[in-house]
Amino acid sequence: MVIVLNEPQNVVNVAGVIRAMMNMGLSRLRLVRPAEFDAYRIAGIAHRSEDLVEATEIFDSLEEAVADATFVAGTTARARTAQRNYVRPRELAPRIIERAREGEVAVLFGREDRGLGNEALDLCHSVAIVPTDPGFSSLNLAQACLLTCYEIFLASQDEGEPLPTGRRAEGAATQADLEETYAALAAGLESIEFFKGSRSPESMIRILRTLISRAEPDLHEARLVRAIGFKVRDYVERLKEDNERLRNLPSDEDRES
Repeated sequence: MVIVLNEPQNVVNVAGVIRAMMNMGLSRLRLVRPAEFDAYRIAGIAHRSEDLVEATEIFDSLEEAVADATFVAGTTARARTAQRNYVRPRELAPRIIERAREGEVAVLFGREDRGLGNEALDLCHSVAIVPTDPGFSSLNLAQACLLTCYEIFLASQDEGEPLPTGRRAEGAATQADLEETYAALAAGLESIEFFKGSRSPESMIRILRTLISRAEPDLHEARLVRAIGFKVRDYVERLKEDNERLRNLPSDEDRES
């Protein structure tokens, strides 16, 4: 499992996250475009964190940071208007433990001043909301990380002997696999004018993302949905080509002359 911080703005908060990770037995951190990353300062705040700091990975985009993940869990202070698979951290934690047996799991936190935007939340299979007082719902980045990691730590301690599960022949789909699936599906729907007259095609695609994410498809299933999108688009293109050839055929009058 890996913790991902999207555009953290304050090195003190990064250090607080690292300290929380160490408390909860986590050792893998990825940062996306951090405003600052000073290993010396972090080690001074989060003592004995040198190994974790040295192993921290830095990425230019969030898509790259979660591309190898088969399950992405986001966090937000409040529900957005867009439909999402919202859960509480305590409900999410056992799923994270279960999915971590199958592949990479990324737990995603947004920047301090505005959290995760819709594009970032689109990458998430589930989104955790920490219950707080409605009048002051926003949590400090390190606090949010500690609360979430604490629930994951408890779930890992309580899971006991794992129940037998069916082994997926090709493993779970990574986020990169799912992004290709969403793109192919969108292209197929566009080719049949599914979005014609819609005020917000992006909103409709977002609902499909939510639906597919909730299903947690394995690699074979994701490729099947992707193939459907490709086949729809290819079929429509062939129909257009056939119609174009028919229009260009000489008419009976042309043949007689």
